[in-house]
Amino acid sequence: MAKILELKIDIEVAESMDDLDPQWQRLIREAGESINGAYAPYSNFYVGAAVLLNNNIIVTGNNQENAAYPAGMCAERVALFSAAAQYPAYPVERIAIVARKNNSQEFLPASPCGSCRQVMSEYETRSKNPIQVLIFAPDKNMYIIKGIDSLLPIKFSKNDLP
Repeated sequence: MAKILELKIDIEVAESMDDLDPQWQRLIREAGESINGAYAPYSNFYVGAAVLLNNNIIVTGNNQENAAYPAGMCAERVALFSAAAQYPAYPVERIAIVARKNNSQEFLPASPCGSCRQVMSEYETRSKNPIQVLIFAPDKNMYIIKGIDSLLPIKFSKNDLP
Protein backbone atom coordinates (compact mmCIF):
# COMPACT_ATOMS: atom_id res chain seq x y z
CA MET A 1 0.00 0.00 0.00
CA ALA A 2 1.26 3.47 -0.86
CA LYS A 3 1.95 5.87 1.95
CA ILE A 4 0.44 9.32 2.22
CA LEU A 5 2.69 12.37 2.03
CA GLU A 6 1.19 15.29 3.88
CA LEU A 7 2.22 18.80 2.83
CA LYS A 8 1.95 21.78 5.15
CA ILE A 9 2.24 25.42 4.20
CA ASP A 10 2.21 28.53 6.31
CA ILE A 11 0.36 31.53 4.92
CA GLU A 12 0.38 34.94 6.55
CA VAL A 13 -3.10 36.46 6.32
CA ALA A 14 -3.70 40.19 6.18
CA GLU A 15 -7.28 41.37 6.53
CA SER A 16 -6.59 44.92 5.32
CA MET A 17 -3.86 47.07 3.81
CA ASP A 18 -3.18 48.41 7.32
CA ASP A 19 -2.02 44.90 8.32
CA LEU A 20 0.76 45.02 5.72
CA ASP A 21 4.18 46.59 5.98
CA PRO A 22 4.87 49.68 3.82
CA GLN A 23 6.77 47.65 1.18
CA TRP A 24 3.76 45.40 0.56
CA GLN A 25 1.44 48.41 0.46
CA ARG A 26 3.66 50.07 -2.15
CA LEU A 27 3.86 46.87 -4.22
CA ILE A 28 0.08 46.53 -4.24
CA ARG A 29 -0.31 50.15 -5.36
CA GLU A 30 2.27 49.66 -8.13
CA ALA A 31 0.65 46.39 -9.26
CA GLY A 32 -2.75 48.11 -9.24
CA GLU A 33 -1.43 50.95 -11.39
CA SER A 34 0.17 48.52 -13.82
CA ILE A 35 -3.26 46.99 -14.54
CA ASN A 36 -4.00 50.10 -16.61
CA GLY A 37 -1.57 48.83 -19.27
CA ALA A 38 -3.06 45.34 -19.42
CA TYR A 39 -4.50 44.08 -22.67
CA ALA A 40 -7.32 41.65 -21.89
CA PRO A 41 -10.09 41.99 -24.49
CA TYR A 42 -10.89 38.27 -24.47
CA SER A 43 -11.01 37.34 -20.79
CA ASN A 44 -11.88 40.80 -19.44
CA PHE A 45 -9.65 39.80 -16.51
CA TYR A 46 -6.96 42.43 -15.97
CA VAL A 47 -3.92 41.47 -13.93
CA GLY A 48 -1.03 43.54 -12.61
CA ALA A 49 2.12 42.41 -10.86
CA ALA A 50 4.91 44.26 -9.12
CA VAL A 51 8.22 42.74 -8.08
CA LEU A 52 10.57 44.15 -5.49
CA LEU A 53 14.24 43.54 -6.15
CA ASN A 54 16.84 43.37 -3.39
CA ASN A 55 18.10 46.83 -4.45
CA ASN A 56 14.62 48.26 -3.65
CA ILE A 57 13.72 48.81 -7.30
CA ILE A 58 10.18 47.85 -8.27
CA VAL A 59 9.43 46.45 -11.72
CA THR A 60 5.84 46.00 -12.88
CA GLY A 61 4.05 43.93 -15.47
CA ASN A 62 0.53 43.28 -16.71
CA ASN A 63 -1.20 40.55 -18.68
CA GLN A 64 -1.07 40.75 -22.45
CA GLU A 65 -3.61 38.58 -24.26
CA ASN A 66 -3.64 37.49 -27.87
CA ALA A 67 -6.39 36.04 -30.07
CA ALA A 68 -4.14 32.98 -30.35
CA TYR A 69 -4.41 32.29 -26.60
CA PRO A 70 -1.05 30.59 -26.01
CA ALA A 71 0.72 33.63 -27.46
CA GLY A 72 -0.24 35.89 -24.54
CA MET A 73 1.68 36.43 -21.33
CA CYS A 74 0.68 36.64 -17.67
CA ALA A 75 1.46 39.74 -15.61
CA GLU A 76 3.74 37.81 -13.27
CA ARG A 77 6.02 36.59 -16.06
CA VAL A 78 6.03 39.99 -17.78
CA ALA A 79 7.26 41.56 -14.51
CA LEU A 80 9.78 38.80 -13.72
CA PHE A 81 11.25 38.66 -17.23
CA SER A 82 11.45 42.45 -17.36
CA ALA A 83 13.20 42.58 -13.99
CA ALA A 84 15.71 39.92 -15.08
CA ALA A 85 16.37 41.70 -18.38
CA GLN A 86 16.88 45.12 -16.80
CA TYR A 87 18.49 44.16 -13.47
CA PRO A 88 20.05 40.70 -13.89
CA ALA A 89 22.28 41.04 -10.83
CA TYR A 90 19.46 41.79 -8.39
CA PRO A 91 17.30 38.96 -7.02
CA VAL A 92 13.54 39.26 -6.67
CA GLU A 93 12.43 39.41 -3.03
CA ARG A 94 8.67 39.91 -3.34
CA ILE A 95 5.88 39.87 -5.89
CA ALA A 96 2.36 41.27 -5.45
CA ILE A 97 -0.39 40.17 -7.82
CA VAL A 98 -3.70 41.98 -8.23
CA ALA A 99 -6.60 41.49 -10.64
CA ARG A 100 -9.88 43.15 -11.53
CA LYS A 101 -12.61 43.16 -14.15
CA ASN A 102 -12.39 45.82 -16.85
CA ASN A 103 -14.65 48.51 -15.40
CA SER A 104 -14.14 47.78 -11.70
CA GLN A 105 -11.72 49.11 -9.14
CA GLU A 106 -12.24 46.20 -6.73
CA PHE A 107 -9.47 43.63 -6.66
CA LEU A 108 -10.46 40.04 -7.33
CA PRO A 109 -8.82 36.82 -6.18
CA ALA A 110 -5.88 35.90 -8.41
CA SER A 111 -3.31 33.20 -7.94
CA PRO A 112 -0.34 32.58 -10.25
CA CYS A 113 -0.88 29.94 -12.93
CA GLY A 114 1.35 26.88 -13.15
CA SER A 115 3.68 28.47 -15.72
CA CYS A 116 4.17 31.54 -13.54
CA ARG A 117 4.84 29.36 -10.50
CA GLN A 118 7.47 27.44 -12.48
CA VAL A 119 9.14 30.70 -13.57
CA MET A 120 9.14 31.96 -9.96
CA SER A 121 10.72 28.67 -8.93
CA GLU A 122 13.50 29.14 -11.48
CA TYR A 123 14.21 32.66 -10.20
CA GLU A 124 14.34 31.39 -6.62
CA THR A 125 16.76 28.67 -7.64
CA ARG A 126 18.96 31.10 -9.58
CA SER A 127 19.19 33.58 -6.73
CA LYS A 128 19.11 31.06 -3.88
CA ASN A 129 16.60 33.44 -2.33
CA PRO A 130 12.91 32.75 -1.58
CA ILE A 131 10.38 34.99 -3.28
CA GLN A 132 7.49 36.09 -1.09
CA VAL A 133 4.18 36.15 -2.97
CA LEU A 134 1.15 38.28 -2.08
CA ILE A 135 -2.20 37.38 -3.60
CA PHE A 136 -5.77 38.48 -3.00
CA ALA A 137 -7.72 35.45 -1.81
CA PRO A 138 -11.37 34.40 -2.33
CA ASP A 139 -12.08 35.19 1.35
CA LYS A 140 -11.22 38.87 0.63
CA ASN A 141 -8.00 38.66 2.64
CA MET A 142 -4.49 39.04 1.32
CA TYR A 143 -2.28 35.98 1.57
CA ILE A 144 1.49 36.22 1.88
CA ILE A 145 3.27 33.03 0.91
CA LYS A 146 6.87 32.88 2.10
CA GLY A 147 8.31 31.08 -0.91
CA ILE A 148 7.37 29.29 -4.10
CA ASP A 149 7.77 25.86 -2.49
CA SER A 150 4.47 26.53 -0.76
CA LEU A 151 2.73 27.11 -4.11
CA LEU A 152 4.67 24.48 -6.07
CA PRO A 153 5.82 21.84 -3.58
CA ILE A 154 6.73 19.14 -6.11
CA LYS A 155 8.46 21.18 -8.76
CA PHE A 156 10.56 20.55 -11.86
CA SER A 157 14.05 22.04 -11.66
CA LYS A 158 17.48 21.85 -13.24
CA ASN A 159 18.14 18.89 -10.93
CA ASP A 160 15.58 16.91 -12.95
CA LEU A 161 17.51 17.35 -16.18
CA PRO A 162 20.17 14.86 -17.29
